Amino acid sequence: MSLYCDTMIYKNLIPIYLKKVLDEKLILMIAVLFRWFVSLHDYSGKSQTPMYGDYEAQRHWMEVTVSIPTTQWYFNSSDNDLLYWGLDYPPLTAYHSYLNGLVLKRILPESIQLNTSRGFESKFHKLLMRYSVLIVDLLIFIPAVCWFFRQFFKIKNNNQMSQTMTIAMTLLYPGLILIDHGHFQYNCVSLGLFVASVASMFTNKTIFTCVLFSMALNYKQMELYHALPFFFYYIGFIYETYKKHSFITALKTLSILVLSVMITFILLWVPFISDPKQMFQVIHRIFPLERGVFEDKVSNIWCVINVLYKLRNMNNHTMATICLMTTFISVMPTCLDLLKNPSKIKFLLSLINCSLSFFLFSFQVHEKSVLLVAIPVLMYSPQNVFMCTWFVTLTTFSMLPLLIRDNLLVPFISLSLIYFILHYNIEKLLSQQKETSKLHLLRNLSLFGCVILTLCAIALKPPPKYPDLWPLIISVYSCMHFVLFLIYFNFSQLMLQIPKKKLY
Repeated sequence: MSLYCDTMIYKNLIPIYLKKVLDEKLILMIAVLFRWFVSLHDYSGKSQTPMYGDYEAQRHWMEVTVSIPTTQWYFNSSDNDLLYWGLDYPPLTAYHSYLNGLVLKRILPESIQLNTSRGFESKFHKLLMRYSVLIVDLLIFIPAVCWFFRQFFKIKNNNQMSQTMTIAMTLLYPGLILIDHGHFQYNCVSLGLFVASVASMFTNKTIFTCVLFSMALNYKQMELYHALPFFFYYIGFIYETYKKHSFITALKTLSILVLSVMITFILLWVPFISDPKQMFQVIHRIFPLERGVFEDKVSNIWCVINVLYKLRNMNNHTMATICLMTTFISVMPTCLDLLKNPSKIKFLLSLINCSLSFFLFSFQVHEKSVLLVAIPVLMYSPQNVFMCTWFVTLTTFSMLPLLIRDNLLVPFISLSLIYFILHYNIEKLLSQQKETSKLHLLRNLSLFGCVILTLCAIALKPPPKYPDLWPLIISVYSCMHFVLFLIYFNFSQLMLQIPKKKLY
């Protein structure tokens, strides 16, 4: 009896202890600390001539945007060699590079001297570049995550402990930290704007939602992964408005949506829309077909099929058409269901299903694009902690070959272990349903496979005949999981019953 009482007291003390310890301010401090620790390591393409890597690409865009006129940013010239990290993102990325370039021009001008600063590397420059990522992470992504989960849990009667722990799971997600603060990119900008747009939608602020998502799309074109759920949700919402109110009310809502998107796009494209040649050149740079279906080993369907049949040898336009058709077919069930039942929970599931379909089937996918799937999964995680934490752990693992190449193995292992311990304990407290022992066993076997493949990639040298053996096996292993998760999340959405009074 005494043992039983002690056990019950201990179980009751755990949530109380966590509620005191897991304060949002402490979580933010830890999140920033983790980001800074990772930033001390190497970055993409360090000292690897002649092209270096993504770090150099970002530096070069700063150099170009502050040195030549806006009308020449996307055109090939003697001062802008497009074969050397030519700008291939939408205008908002270019403006961001321009602002960063102005700062560097004032503080460290030799780092952005046109045509003479290629491959520029110094400790002070690395510090400035790392700060540039951390600042936008603090200003955009982290506040957006906190805003979203506050709105999400407000709908769910504001469980403060659950809210704080879910924010912790999202902000400490290793994948985004390793890519932005290790490898070196600014995904936190586009993803932060995307998360903010969803948070705005949860507060029923239609104009802000359209403006924020349009900005995300104009920062990185890969935000198209998330575009269809927004479109189908609002079309379904407008149709329900028409049925419940009137045609005029529905037309007014549609007009607000269209005008918000159009005005945002026009303002961001002002330097390029006056000349059709300019506009088409930007679009051509944003959607290049000449690169092929993929550039590296990616955990998607085409990389797996390429093992048996060399898709790289196919005509790019033919392959792009095949990708378009398969992606369209794979997203139809989730989009049509959302159109019929435009609820916010189904919207989150549709974000997962559409982005995962794009990652698995679309044309020209990078291994880093899996972040576009991981963030919606983390946003949905309060509804299904077990499956979501399993999935996001695999997304980080799927990028292992890239992280090894960037000398980021130590932070990868460290962050992955910390994150596993974190989500394992949070999962026990937040899980709304008891998962079967078979499902737990399956999850453990899956993650054990990740550990084995990680050890193999580190310790075992591949045969000379197959130098990419371990990256390929990791891609195939991850892809198999992603296909099963796509089926699971589609099934979850289609089977989810939402009462009519809880729609929208």
